[in-house]
Amino acid sequence: MTEPTDLASRCALLRSLHVPGTPLVLPTAWDVASARAVAAAGFPAVATTSMGVAASLGYEDHERAPGDEMLAAAARIATGVGVPVTVDAEAGYGMEPTDLVSRLKELGAAGCNIEDTNHATGELHDPAEQADWLRAVRAAASDQGYELVINARIDVFVAAFASGAEGKGQAELVNEALRRAHAYAEAGADCVFPILLWEPDALESFISNAPGPINVLQIPPAPSHAELAELGVARISYGGLLHRDVMQQFGRLLESLPGAPADD
Repeated sequence: MTEPTDLASRCALLRSLHVPGTPLVLPTAWDVASARAVAAAGFPAVATTSMGVAASLGYEDHERAPGDEMLAAAARIATGVGVPVTVDAEAGYGMEPTDLVSRLKELGAAGCNIEDTNHATGELHDPAEQADWLRAVRAAASDQGYELVINARIDVFVAAFASGAEGKGQAELVNEALRRAHAYAEAGADCVFPILLWEPDALESFISNAPGPINVLQIPPAPSHAELAELGVARISYGGLLHRDVMQQFGRLLESLPGAPADD
């Protein structure tokens, strides 16, 4: 595949890769070296992981890192590879939509993730208010002639997991997730992302009734890649899982080195 040379082409390519049933696989990167490894392996696009980027900068995830530092890291990644990059912009770092869009365009992002958690309170945003915010992001991008690919993350399953309520099963949360999905798609999102939705029946129900392309996090115990493709998923991503696995492997390598302290 010929690498796109300008931002408009990268946005168009990223959008075109969202094909239900033939999902775009997005390994997540946290620095230029990991992003170049993804591109060298032949993947047509790179996604950043806020968890991995924050960790590489010495911070915790969930907007504990300064937005300027996170976006500066994303800029290095976007300019360091020749494939489209979609940036995990968390909840927007408290920026106004116009300012966020300007920063994303300046750094060369073909797409972005925007989540509906308010990290200041730990609660979910009201879906109507979040839809208004996404609508403003889309309008700002359109005003700038910028075909930004917006992936709207839906955090109802994250909230349930954090509260321990996931033990009740995910099916009862599907209607709320769908309400948000339709609101966000109508506001201009290109893709919806019900993160941590993995129960097969609940996932199938969501996919059958959701608008537009759907992103699923490939996290155990989620269905396999083949099963997700059969369900009609258009995008598969890995969040912070690859960064976690790499750091665990690094730790094992360190333990194997001569001179490593022995366990007590």
